[in-house]
Parts: sequence; C-alpha cells; structure tokens
Amino acid sequence: MTATISETTTSRLSLPALQLGGLTVDTPVVLAPMAGITNTAFRRLCREYGGGLYISEMVTSRALVERTPESMRIISHDDDEKVRSVQLYGVDPVTVGQAVRMLVEEDHADHIDLNFGCPVPKVTRKGGGAALPWKLDLFTGIVQTAVREASKGNIPLTIKMRKGIDEDHLTFREAGKIARDSGVAAVALHGRTASQFYSGKADWNAIAELREALPDIPVLGNGDIWSAEDAMRMVAETGVDGVVIGRGCQGRPWLFGDLMAAFEGSDARHRPDLGAVAASVYRHAELLVDTFGDELKALRDIRKHMAWYFKGYVVGGDLRAKLATVPTLEVLRELLDELDPNAPYPGADAEGPRGRAGSPKNPALPQGWLEERCLNAEQQGEISAAELDVSGG
Repeated sequence: MTATISETTTSRLSLPALQLGGLTVDTPVVLAPMAGITNTAFRRLCREYGGGLYISEMVTSRALVERTPESMRIISHDDDEKVRSVQLYGVDPVTVGQAVRMLVEEDHADHIDLNFGCPVPKVTRKGGGAALPWKLDLFTGIVQTAVREASKGNIPLTIKMRKGIDEDHLTFREAGKIARDSGVAAVALHGRTASQFYSGKADWNAIAELREALPDIPVLGNGDIWSAEDAMRMVAETGVDGVVIGRGCQGRPWLFGDLMAAFEGSDARHRPDLGAVAASVYRHAELLVDTFGDELKALRDIRKHMAWYFKGYVVGGDLRAKLATVPTLEVLRELLDELDPNAPYPGADAEGPRGRAGSPKNPALPQGWLEERCLNAEQQGEISAAELDVSGG
C-alpha cells in the first residue's frame, strides 16, 4: 500500500543523483553495511522498492586476500546490481592495498568503501574501527594506499567514519581532510562517537560542520534516519549531498522507495497493511534461500527480522513466538496466512528506532592508545591483531 502524506516542510526538497568520481548513483541514498543483514537477498529486496547505492556486508581485507569462502560470499553480487559496492575493513596499509588491488584487478567491484566506524569492543580494543583514525599516520597510510590501488581501475573509493572515540577525542575533522587530500570520492559521517555505540542522538551539527569543511567532495550523513522526512530534515539542516541508511531499513525495505520518492520531490510513501508486510517477509525468505542455497540456514536468518517487520502491528504473542522459530518456507507461509491481511498500517508505532542501541560505555582501546596521535613501536607491532574476521559498522 502506498499513501500520500501532507507534510510539506521538507518533502519538496529534492536532490540530484549522487556523483562519486565517474560513477553516478541514481539517487543520493546509500545502504550502510550491516553484518548478517545486507547480504544479496536483502539488497535485492530493497532494490525492488527503490534505488540507491547498496553496499555489501563488511569484509576484512585479510580474509579477502586469503580468499576465505565467507569473504568471497560477502563480495558476491547479483547480476542485476548496477553498482557492485564492497566495504573493506583493515588496519594494515599493505593488506588493505592488496585487498583493493584484488577487487580491482579481478573486477569484483565498481565502488569500494573503507570502514572506520565500527564501535565493537573486540575491534576497538585492538585499535581498529572507530579507534583507528586517532592514529593519523596509520589512517593516512591506509587511505592513501587504498585510493592509489583503486585509481588504477578508475574505481571510486569512499570512507565511512564516526565523530571519534568519545567527545574528548574527536577525529572526524582531521580524518575528513586527510581523506579529501588523499583523493577519496566521498566521506560519510555517522554523527556518534564510538563510546555512544548506537545510543542517544546522532550529532547532526558535526555532520554539518564536516560538510562545510569539505566543500569540494560529497559528504554524506548517517544517524537517526528512520523515515524519508528524517532524511529531508538532515539535508535541510546539514547541507549533505546524500544520506546513509542503517538500522532504519531493518524490517522496512520499502524505506528506499520512500527516500527515492522524497529526493525526486514526491510525497508518495509506503504505508503497508499487514498483508503487504507478510508478502515482503515471505519474499525476503525466498531470496535468502536463493542466496544460501540452504532452506534451513535461510529460515534461521529470517527469524531475526521478524520483530523489525512486525513492529507496531497487532500480532499475537504466540504467533510472534512461532515466527521467531520458523523452520521452513511451508511453515512460514502457514503462519503468515494466520495474519489479518487488511490490518492497517499502525503509523508511528511502526516507525522510529529499531535494533539494539546499546548504552554509552568507555571504549575498549589498546593500552596507551590516546597518549599520542601516531603509532609507537609497540603499537605498530600489535595493530595487525585487530584485523579479525569480524564485521561491524
């Protein structure tokens, strides 16, 4: 079901296609990589609702260089994906460079993004993720090496980062300028620090500050975009060239259709009744079966999406419990048929934050990490331990 909203404050604000070097994205909307979520199945489902740049799950550069089966699965794309986008995580300039070179020479990607935003303790305690830009020499080395290798195939390279480690140790200003001077095609900023995890509010003022500081490259904003109206408001308040969507699309793949409509100046929005949500859930499960080639694995994967899809809708507790343990497509069909397909869209109850926000915490860091902005000899020797086969954003 599609409805028309009456709000006009920002819905008339339109943005052109996103330009990343020589690459044009049809609309300035980017799907942020999310571990275990942004696989080929979910990306395909989102594309069926609208356009944008859909980035694959994050893959570690070391795993990719070693060609582990899981890393090769992560960088696979559907034949109809107009832009094959891959996000890399790495802590060693040489290994990151090797991974980028592989992606370019073997034609695995049309766009590469580097992740400097992961707040997960097992990553930051080794100096990776959102902790890494604090070390200016390491950050510069990784970005310059990656840009150099990507440019050999005319592949645009972008970075995604957070404000910093905490409010006393911000990194986005220096990191943004280093990235720009190194030749990146765009910078995306999540308006939170690592210590916030996903709690509290995203600082859109920091995003606006970065946009003003880097007038010569696209700057994208990320954080607290739960609707097309949120995206329009971010653009109006910060001046960004596009938006990055993460948790807001969990259980709402139609959000990309809403965003595409909004950036084209249309007020049309998806307001699905329960029947339409059920159809999307089943379609998602079918695509997961295609992706994994294993029905049981696919149905295990769809279970985590159930609470997101049915947020705000009237679904009995017993049925919700069964959906959370659904074993086969046949059983899923039977359970979905128990829903009232005409139950209307519940409005605000179906929108807003989803997923685990976590709570503010002191970030886990290597000993002495904050004492200086460059790596010392001991840290140089230990930093490679951060490049684990993990994901995050």
